[in-house]
Amino acid sequence: MARAIWSGTISFGLVSVPVRMTTATESKELRFHFLHKDDLAPIGYDKVRKDTGEHVDPDEIVRGFEIEKGRYVELTDEDIDRLDIELTHSIDICDFVDIDDIDPIYFRKAYYLQPDQGAEKPYRLLLAALEDTGKVAIAKVVIRNKQHLACLRPWEGTIVLETMYFHDEIRQPESANGKGELRKAEIEMARTLVENLSGDFKPDKYDDTYRKELLALLKEKAETGKISAPRDDEDEGGEVVDLMAALRESVERTKQQKSRKTAAKKSSSRGKSGTTRKKSTRKTASTRKAS
Repeated sequence: MARAIWSGTISFGLVSVPVRMTTATESKELRFHFLHKDDLAPIGYDKVRKDTGEHVDPDEIVRGFEIEKGRYVELTDEDIDRLDIELTHSIDICDFVDIDDIDPIYFRKAYYLQPDQGAEKPYRLLLAALEDTGKVAIAKVVIRNKQHLACLRPWEGTIVLETMYFHDEIRQPESANGKGELRKAEIEMARTLVENLSGDFKPDKYDDTYRKELLALLKEKAETGKISAPRDDEDEGGEVVDLMAALRESVERTKQQKSRKTAAKKSSSRGKSGTTRKKSTRKTASTRKAS
């Protein structure tokens, strides 16, 4: 069983569902260490004063907040305890909405919510209600001394809590308008390219090739002390003359790839049909022989 990082209750209407929260994702990012260049001995992280550079022991460090430039206020555990204890252990549902109304830019990180002992029935009731209505719950929750906006949604028979950014945390993008009018033919060609590259989302087909190659490189250097020369890949694309030419070539390539995939599927289907016919013929022949 995964270790719970938070426990509390889901509250909606007069219903309270005791739950525990576990992380739903994990980072596979390769983490590097600082080493001494002479013997590769690890270098530790030392806490020092920013003004003098002097070392500071952990028991001399407190937590604080910069309320204005250069002016700090200490925040103690007692100060945290003065906050509403109910708020820090409750997932308060504010609304139920369609998930299509939420832009993905608002989502931060996913967590699994599992029912605490004895809360299985109300947990399943909320899960069933979300699945049947197709709605998700918008809630507020405090995790690690920070209040988050959150979305509760069903996934694989579990309630997932996904923390979200508040509206004022989303920065407005800079305008992408610039010189050069889009021609109708360019838009049509771009649309065709998108359609040719479209398909079902299959998350297991994507992997972190950069991490794999970097890990292989590190293993090779650990075993041999050096790294192989990079491959001299030829530039298949060549120089891009203009946007329309690049779009036209891309569309042509995707058409060819689509045709090859269709032909491969047909060939595979014919092979299966042939095998079925052969089995059927053998079965008929053996039946005749028996009679």
